[in-house]
Amino acid sequence: MKKLTFLFLPLVFLITSCSGSKSVSMNNDNTSKTPFVWEGANVYFLLTDRFYNGDTSNDLNFNRTKTPGKLRGFEGGDIIGITKKIESGYFDKLGINVIWLTPIVEQIHDGVDEGTGLSYGFHGYWARDWTALDPNFGTKEDLANLVKKAHEKGIRIMLDGVINHTGPVTPEDPVWPSDWVRTGVVCDYKSFENTTMCTLVDNLPDVRTESVQEVELPPFLIEKWKKEGRYEKEIASLDEFFKRTNYPRTPKYYIIKWLTDYITEFGVDGYRGDTVKHTEESVWADFKKECDYAFENWKKHHPLQVLDQNPFYTIAEVYGYGISGGQDYDFGDRKVNYFQNGFNSMINFEFKWNAAQNNYEGLFSKYSNALNNELKGYSVLNYISSHDDGQPFDANRVKGIEAGTKLLLSPGISQVYYGDESNRSLVVEGTQGDATLRSNMNWDDIQNNQETQKTLLHWQKLGQFRRNHPAIGAGIHSQISGEPYVFSRTFTKDTFTDQVIIGLDLPQGKKEIQVNSIFQNGTKLRDTYSNQEVEVIDGKISIDSDFNFVLLEKI
Repeated sequence: MKKLTFLFLPLVFLITSCSGSKSVSMNNDNTSKTPFVWEGANVYFLLTDRFYNGDTSNDLNFNRTKTPGKLRGFEGGDIIGITKKIESGYFDKLGINVIWLTPIVEQIHDGVDEGTGLSYGFHGYWARDWTALDPNFGTKEDLANLVKKAHEKGIRIMLDGVINHTGPVTPEDPVWPSDWVRTGVVCDYKSFENTTMCTLVDNLPDVRTESVQEVELPPFLIEKWKKEGRYEKEIASLDEFFKRTNYPRTPKYYIIKWLTDYITEFGVDGYRGDTVKHTEESVWADFKKECDYAFENWKKHHPLQVLDQNPFYTIAEVYGYGISGGQDYDFGDRKVNYFQNGFNSMINFEFKWNAAQNNYEGLFSKYSNALNNELKGYSVLNYISSHDDGQPFDANRVKGIEAGTKLLLSPGISQVYYGDESNRSLVVEGTQGDATLRSNMNWDDIQNNQETQKTLLHWQKLGQFRRNHPAIGAGIHSQISGEPYVFSRTFTKDTFTDQVIIGLDLPQGKKEIQVNSIFQNGTKLRDTYSNQEVEVIDGKISIDSDFNFVLLEKI
């Protein structure tokens, strides 16, 4: 990762208390006239088990009754809970247009201790059966309803796909056959081979994604399907897939088939690829090919449910990739371009450092230059905290306003990790390892804590502005003035043009902003932050508000 020069600009954020504001429930929605652009999306990433418990009847399954380490068991969150929050308008108010769920396939039934206390597969990354949903998360009917309700509000659904590994081996969860997985050789990450043909940790069997040897289904899976009364259906579906594609029956193609079935059946809009650098890049090129086929097939059979003509979207988790690396990830002995192997975007592990080390202009111009030059046609997913990054931008949650401003106004795709908007604690006493990053969503604070409500309101205002204006994430950045700090973003695609002007660190009270580089005299503008309308006179606008922020859009 490129070392960046340290710059600091004092950030003064003065926001009126929620008790004095009438706009907590503001929902400035211009989405009806704004095309959805993946490169400017506002993505909400949540752990299904930790977000909201919508159905307590599914909280215990498979006799998962052992006492886990703190925050290492199933806590009750489920698909129904997410759907309820979609219906309540929570995501609308936050300006979210994509929801990314952690994997929801059936997990190992038992728990394991990796040195941080007994853990169950609450996070979803320990698959036992890719063809079934884990009942702790919900049913396929629940998933169908979630996609339906999300699409009705213009929200896309992104699932999380694991091809690299199965779940750990336990007395209740047998190891997959040796022609399916390898065990015992732990990655040392010193080369491409020692990153891909190895296990991430002990007791996490690595799928032989490089194998060209055809394999039979694991006996335990056959027995399971027969017991559940769906063996013939699953076999017929596999036969149809392999006949259509002419792929050999190797481990990777079974899993690709199982994952893309969720597109065919439910019409999900995207996949985040897990542990991408731990498999050969060709795996993901094949995966994307089948995702595209499944998505087009779903749209053909559900013409009235098609949101738009955007293609299926894929985002890669290549741990350690940063925007400064351009299109390549460097393994040391070779470089790989994942953008040319199945991915539209990559998670940007560098953003939190860039946000800490740069002022606004340094951050925004760096990202605009990269995305409109070397990465043109692609994007990156920026985040300030995540489920497995132990060094978040704001570990103690004392910079919620700054975090939201930098994340939501930066070029690229924004990832709001559940609770970023509400200062959900990332430091939980009694936890070990990454469990501290995965606490339950702090709904009580949102309901009762005024400081939380102030932070949330800021994220709502910026999130809605981002959702309504693709120029924020996908446009070209241009500084208008340094003091006061004002800039524009411009986005053009086909016949659609989007232009906005934003001011940050402005004085409270009366302020004048030059806007003639974008808006002509006589143009009516709205400042969505204060919800005031103004007119351009002599190339500028004058506004009187209690805020340090101005978000200007044409009315």
